Amino acid sequence: MLGCITRPPRQLLSLLCTGNRLPRISVLCTQPRLRAMARSSSTSWELPMVAVCQVTSTPNKQENFKTCAELVLEAARLGACLAFLPEAFDFIARNPAETLQLSEPLDGDLLGRYSQLARECGIWLSLGGFHERGQDWEQTQKIYNCHVLLNNKGSVVARYRKTHLCDVEIPGQGPMRESNSTLPGTTLEPPISTPAGKVGLAICYDMRFPELSLKLAQAGAEILTYPSAFGSVTGPAHWEVLLRARAIESQCYVIAAAQCGRHHETRASYGHSMVVDPWGTVVARCSEGPGLCLARIDLNFLQQMRQHLPVFQHRRSDLYGNLGQPLS
Repeated sequence: MLGCITRPPRQLLSLLCTGNRLPRISVLCTQPRLRAMARSSSTSWELPMVAVCQVTSTPNKQENFKTCAELVLEAARLGACLAFLPEAFDFIARNPAETLQLSEPLDGDLLGRYSQLARECGIWLSLGGFHERGQDWEQTQKIYNCHVLLNNKGSVVARYRKTHLCDVEIPGQGPMRESNSTLPGTTLEPPISTPAGKVGLAICYDMRFPELSLKLAQAGAEILTYPSAFGSVTGPAHWEVLLRARAIESQCYVIAAAQCGRHHETRASYGHSMVVDPWGTVVARCSEGPGLCLARIDLNFLQQMRQHLPVFQHRRSDLYGNLGQPLS
């Protein structure tokens, strides 16, 4: 484990509260297990590196931004081309009324600050679940759980509104009624080309629906993203299993930035942010508490996997149908 103290560049001081010492950020990179097939000829330092950020959001949007900005600054300093933030990186409210009160449109102040952060750091940002007031806010008084992708110029290059809302009752974890404040999205976003590869956007509960991951892989995704806020009961039972399954069946890298710890008196999250390669190996994971982990994305290895195990060529759509029309 490597402990690092970061110092923000002068041009970013306006984004952060000055006068406070930036906390120590732990960085954990795990080495993959030996694989049954040869790795690509690329040396590790030639491969693009991504950073997966783990935070404990609260209802305090300013403090949440400060924490996320520090992690993004560290990710950029360490050489990552793309940093992933979890679902609800902006805030986690105490109740649906507070969620609606704290929400903003995509052209509001908070996204503007993240756009400036991406631009000044020269890094792409996956903002894993923004509480978005859409154009129908006045009519519906409900929001969208929106995954926003910013390029290193600070421009929005993709947005995906969560299509599967988490309305569940898990014994020991408490009921979740996302639809009380949130509307479901109606479309999938085609994979976006980034410096790390073609990224398919999803959010948290979406990982329980393999049709979505297969549809994104069919559309060309090389990396699937599941920014999340998993609970303390479903986390230990399902989190890693689902992420590894999505990676294996889609033959994609899976990147899952997660919320961790106690957000307020009625909610806590499991954490364990991780990166899984197409073989199903967890190649990086965060330690306990807020921090980040790093992983290199080897697209040559991904292509080798797909050549050795050509499962998409072996699908029997004549028996069980297909996934519909290609994404456009």
